[in-house]
Amino acid sequence: MKNIVLAIVIVAAAAFGFTYLKKSKEAASAANEALNSRETTAKVETKDINFVVTVSGEITPEKQVSVRPEVNGLILELPVDIGDKVKKDQLLFALDDKNIRIEIEQRQTQIDAANLQLEKARRNFERDRKLYQENLVSKEAFENTETEFSLAKNNIERAQKDLDLAMERLDKTQILAPFDCTILTRPVSAGQAVSGSGGFNSGTEVLTIADLNRMIINAHVNQADVSRLSVGLKVDIQVEAIAGLVVEGTVERIAPQATIVNGIKGFSARILLNKIDPRIQPGMTANIKIPVQSAAGVTAVPLGAVFTEYNEQLKKQERFVYVQNGNTFERRVVQIGVADYFFAEILSGLNSGETVSLEQPPLESIVESGNAPGNLASNPS
Repeated sequence: MKNIVLAIVIVAAAAFGFTYLKKSKEAASAANEALNSRETTAKVETKDINFVVTVSGEITPEKQVSVRPEVNGLILELPVDIGDKVKKDQLLFALDDKNIRIEIEQRQTQIDAANLQLEKARRNFERDRKLYQENLVSKEAFENTETEFSLAKNNIERAQKDLDLAMERLDKTQILAPFDCTILTRPVSAGQAVSGSGGFNSGTEVLTIADLNRMIINAHVNQADVSRLSVGLKVDIQVEAIAGLVVEGTVERIAPQATIVNGIKGFSARILLNKIDPRIQPGMTANIKIPVQSAAGVTAVPLGAVFTEYNEQLKKQERFVYVQNGNTFERRVVQIGVADYFFAEILSGLNSGETVSLEQPPLESIVESGNAPGNLASNPS
């Protein structure tokens, strides 16, 4: 029995080993085929090069307000709801003003009574002043009458201020739209008691409103790229949630001080959307393409064809390419202009249609073109 089990194990191991060896050979063959099929040369061509830096940001309204009442009260009217478009000075909500109106009536009654008291005190003061001038009343009696007259004037001034404050609170029960806006949120309903902004937690938020006709993006630009930004610069904006939509924006402001966001030091930049597509909504993520360099119709090669080495004689870094000529490669110094992540502009040293190597050729196939070989070249640059 043990011999049978041992035989089965040996057969299984042999089968596994054969399968593994076969798959390893197939993988190695596929890798070699991919390596052999990789392009090792490229043609010098004429093309446009546009180098842009992309940063992300969130679209927000330029004007967004959390609407809170200034006084405590009960919401009596709330005629707007989420998504409603409201004109400036249109009613957003109103508080129950019954108690304030009762208070105003009481203040008015107090003023009427204070006016009567003032008139009486004025008559007594005028009478006692004449009597005092004729030495018919004592100085103390005259001074008491004068004090009562002053107190009566103070009382009516205080009553008038109390009435003015009550009238001001009455005006604050009607909350109007400060600008043309859209209702973004409405966390409360009619009949709910709310606190004023001078109270606990700065008052109850009744609505959030925003002007959706002017939208901005607050983006965090890496400190290495912010020098390429300037106020007034036009940028292209892609909205992730809307496929194919590209709108133009203008850089409005660049923060004068760096901040660190997600471990990256950069500067806050505000970009204004020049034209608002109706599909754009607050909170959407946008990618801003910041133009860095561009060149149209220039001689260009893939970036991988440009090598760099340090020239001991010139004491500086030197750029060069390997130009194919049959089975040999000519090492040729070039000048680089505009470059992006894929292509580099050739200002001098190459002509359109020539073929360049994308990798270091064998040393025996390299032909110098009057340039002394420097240190070992590095690629790409």
